Amino acid sequence: MSGPTTRTRATMSDVAAAAGVSLKTVSRVVNQDGYVSAETLATVQEAIQRLGFRRNEFARQLRQGTTATIGLIMEDVADPFYSVLTRAVEDVALAHNYLLLSASSNEDASRSRQIVESFSSRGADGIILAPAQGTDPAFLAAEIAAGCSIVFVDRIVPGIEADTVLADNAGGSCEGVTHLIAHGHRRIAFFGDDASVFTAGERLSGYRLALADAGIAFDDDLVMLAAPTRDDLEDGIDRILDLEDPPTAIFAGNNRWSVRLLRHLKSRGEIATRGFVGFDDFELSDVLEPGVTVIAQDPATMGQLSADLLLRRVGGDRRAFEQVRLSPRLVVRGSGELPGPHA
Repeated sequence: MSGPTTRTRATMSDVAAAAGVSLKTVSRVVNQDGYVSAETLATVQEAIQRLGFRRNEFARQLRQGTTATIGLIMEDVADPFYSVLTRAVEDVALAHNYLLLSASSNEDASRSRQIVESFSSRGADGIILAPAQGTDPAFLAAEIAAGCSIVFVDRIVPGIEADTVLADNAGGSCEGVTHLIAHGHRRIAFFGDDASVFTAGERLSGYRLALADAGIAFDDDLVMLAAPTRDDLEDGIDRILDLEDPPTAIFAGNNRWSVRLLRHLKSRGEIATRGFVGFDDFELSDVLEPGVTVIAQDPATMGQLSADLLLRRVGGDRRAFEQVRLSPRLVVRGSGELPGPHA
């Protein structure tokens, strides 16, 4: 009985022999570097196809001193916001012949640090980072000093200078709450992540600003700050909804809070009894009844811009760091337009 067949990869020398040309000519065709006649080009390409030749990217990258790899670290790849952002980063990376490595920090600073170290040790040319809560600035400063290019997306790390792409979280939140106020609501509950999370803190600030602009006193009893994935939130939600002077409208600080709240409202038979605006769009928000009014970010543009900034740095650009803030937009679908008692 014969043993297993070992498949060997065709080399440029094999292609040169099959096409009857020099090794230098094959190199010109493979690397698209230098003139080759149309006839010779067709002959070499036919040999490449027939032999199944593939360029050795690893060897090429070693010669160029780059791995042609970038990393992306976000809170949770399953979050619709981050999945769209990831796809945009991936599209830019592939367009520039870069491979993208991506991972979720799960809002854990130690896990995020482990991923950064792992990507760096594997030679990633740069990293796009949505910093986890509690990220150590000294650690990132050391990584940057060691030559790792970092671009922040969605969040910042105070004290670290780097290119950054953010949404106008405070402005978007203010617009959403102002929209509810304009439809007659003055008792508006706010549900969001812990305020120590950068985006949550900014969105809470926007909520407070909208109230202040309308002459409405801030009421701490109407605010709940917690991770929306926790299992023990129902009692806290009910406490706010069942206040003696209950909220007539709700502002959800992110898409996961929107989903959590809408499910809870449905279980109470109150899905359309309060005005509702959520920060971040989410799947099927437009097919619910009523449709969910949202403050929609643009994660695709955020991903594209952060990837462009990172590849610019990787390419040696040393101009001043940029902070880009994108304005979210109000998407009216019905829930945010339910009239309040002061309409």
